[in-house]
Amino acid sequence: MPTPTPPMFDAAIIGGSYAGISAAMQLARGHRRIAVFDAGQRRNRFASHSHGFLGQDGRPPADIARDAREQLLRYPTVTWIDAAVTAVSGTAGEFVLQDDGDGTHRAARVLLATGVVDHLPDVPGLRERWGRSVFHCPYCHGYELGRRAIGVLATGPMSLHQAQLLPEWGAVTFFLNGAIELTPEQSAELAARGVTVEPVPVRALSGPDAGDVTVELQDGRSVTLAGLFTTSRTEPQGTLAQQLGCEHEDSPVGRFVRTDAMKATSVAGVFACGDAGRAMGNVALAVGDGALAGAGVHRSLVLGLG
Repeated sequence: MPTPTPPMFDAAIIGGSYAGISAAMQLARGHRRIAVFDAGQRRNRFASHSHGFLGQDGRPPADIARDAREQLLRYPTVTWIDAAVTAVSGTAGEFVLQDDGDGTHRAARVLLATGVVDHLPDVPGLRERWGRSVFHCPYCHGYELGRRAIGVLATGPMSLHQAQLLPEWGAVTFFLNGAIELTPEQSAELAARGVTVEPVPVRALSGPDAGDVTVELQDGRSVTLAGLFTTSRTEPQGTLAQQLGCEHEDSPVGRFVRTDAMKATSVAGVFACGDAGRAMGNVALAVGDGALAGAGVHRSLVLGLG
């Protein structure tokens, strides 16, 4: 017997975290038939609590995502697929997607909400503390540190901005770690902010996986902190944007998929949102970006736009 042709979805949303679910909600409320593909790899899965998101402050991020999914699935036009999309091809109106469960799917539009990969500094002990005592965003994690001693681990020029900003949350030690050289003017600005500059390279991080973190220096000294901030280098998760030919853009913290004001990429019928489609993000920004993208996808379907 011939293989049956897969049904056509109005849109395939690749990524079922905050941005993807938010986009899906807009399309579901527009009575559109959509598929949401989710591989279960939220970027903030290492954090125990999410902060700074209106109405959800302090909740475990997994709980926020679970409730959002339950609310989305009340709409009868939504299909949730627990799988990663491994390949996508085609053009606007007729995209074909393959998932890692050997499923084939068709969609008129594709929305990339895949999130990003964080490339972390190569410091022993850092990766296992990411999201627990090593952070990237003071607005998400700084308040809970109680204005105690905190640190910034330099990875490049963006780290200077972190070091200038973070004294709002505690007494800051700026670990240059061979990643940045300060001008006399920059050193003076940091001194005026009360920042201690530590030029000796970092050997490792130690201490409990959650809680205070100890920065061990190569000269044998150590500094114990309530938390350490650093800037990861990001890039969109997976290769789907490259497979589709989407243009990318570079930012001080990494690459992301280039979009217009309505979150359309350079490829007709393909949209991107959340961390994959913006330079920086958090849960609140991901939800807002997803809502905009969902409206953009719906508008393109209604008006026949690319």
